[in-house]
Amino acid sequence: MRILHTSDWHLGRTLYGRKRYDEFAAFLSWLTDLIKIRQVDILLLAGDVFDNSTPGNRAQELYYGFLAGLAGTGCRHVVIIAGNHDSPTFLDAPQTLLKALHIHVIGAAREKPADECLVLKDSQGQPEAIICAVPYLHDRDIRTVEADETQADKDRKMIAGIREHYAAVCAVAESQRQALGCAVPIIALGHLFAAGGQTVEGDGVRELYVGSLAHVGTDIFPAAIDYLALGHLHVPQRLNGADHLRYSGSPLPMGYGEARQEKQVVLVDFAGYHPSVSEQAVPCFQQLERISGPLEAIMNRLDHLKAEQSAAWIEIEYTGEDIISDLREQIDERIAGTALEVRRIKNKRIVDRVIARSCAEETLDDLDVRDVFGRCLDSHQVSDAERADLQPLYDTVIAELQQGGQNA
Repeated sequence: MRILHTSDWHLGRTLYGRKRYDEFAAFLSWLTDLIKIRQVDILLLAGDVFDNSTPGNRAQELYYGFLAGLAGTGCRHVVIIAGNHDSPTFLDAPQTLLKALHIHVIGAAREKPADECLVLKDSQGQPEAIICAVPYLHDRDIRTVEADETQADKDRKMIAGIREHYAAVCAVAESQRQALGCAVPIIALGHLFAAGGQTVEGDGVRELYVGSLAHVGTDIFPAAIDYLALGHLHVPQRLNGADHLRYSGSPLPMGYGEARQEKQVVLVDFAGYHPSVSEQAVPCFQQLERISGPLEAIMNRLDHLKAEQSAAWIEIEYTGEDIISDLREQIDERIAGTALEVRRIKNKRIVDRVIARSCAEETLDDLDVRDVFGRCLDSHQVSDAERADLQPLYDTVIAELQQGGQNA
């Protein structure tokens, strides 16, 4: 029996306003081919199917189109759980119809632990695996609120609630395996933040419980689990170096912090209880490039990408000493006529000069819109006479923007 573990597709996600449906479609087409070529028997999708709880039509089309396309691959079963980005209700809605196609969806935690245990059968109708399909556990699923609780009390109760939930579901799985009387593996899914898990800047991974650092340790997972397929963290990784406790990571880079990361899905072959785990690299469907440095370095890198006829989407951070007020114009001129797209420019020099920090702790968030404009006038040494003309114009623009936002 061969399973494929993936997670964190985030269908519908954009990158600084740029839609990414072509990337998602290319990945799902590649995945369909891989499942067929590698003769995958069971597909596990460990949460965050969509990027938000109200996915658009195109994201839904990709999801259901992919599931329909699995019919010709030889994949016998698909197990999908909800992540923290997903709507449990939305995922659960078509579960009866999908179950007829051997697609098992667990969007919300079930009242009975047995309802999260799935006994999957092979092509001869014999049991081949028991799946503990535990979705993302919401706060309300794992603890009760009491008066005068401290944050430490809440964290402790959340960890205990997650532990108890997995213990109950796995206890059912062990009972089922004993009743079957055959050596079928117990495979668990989850969507959570494990203690010590690696993240990267800009990946969009959220803390799961408000005000909490409730990251779970590997000790909460019962020893009966033969393979643990996790979602939520976008960096592919093992837990505590254990080969059978895995995050598959996201198949596409969700931000520029992941741009140079090799993405993967995980293949697991079972002989009885024992898993043999390997990784399959996911191709890059859209190059992302982050360029940081002074103007000369930025322009040299753009010229290099032009020479390669690259179609990369680029994030630029200018860190030079000089203030360049027309940085965007210079960059646009440099890449004119190419397939390169600059998705974001961070002019660090202007931001630092505008803030002109009076103390090390001050950030842009500490300033209001008038403060920022005032700092900008200061940094450019604008005279009092010019300020008298500019300030009313600026105030008018801000007022019109605010009024427009209220009417939208």
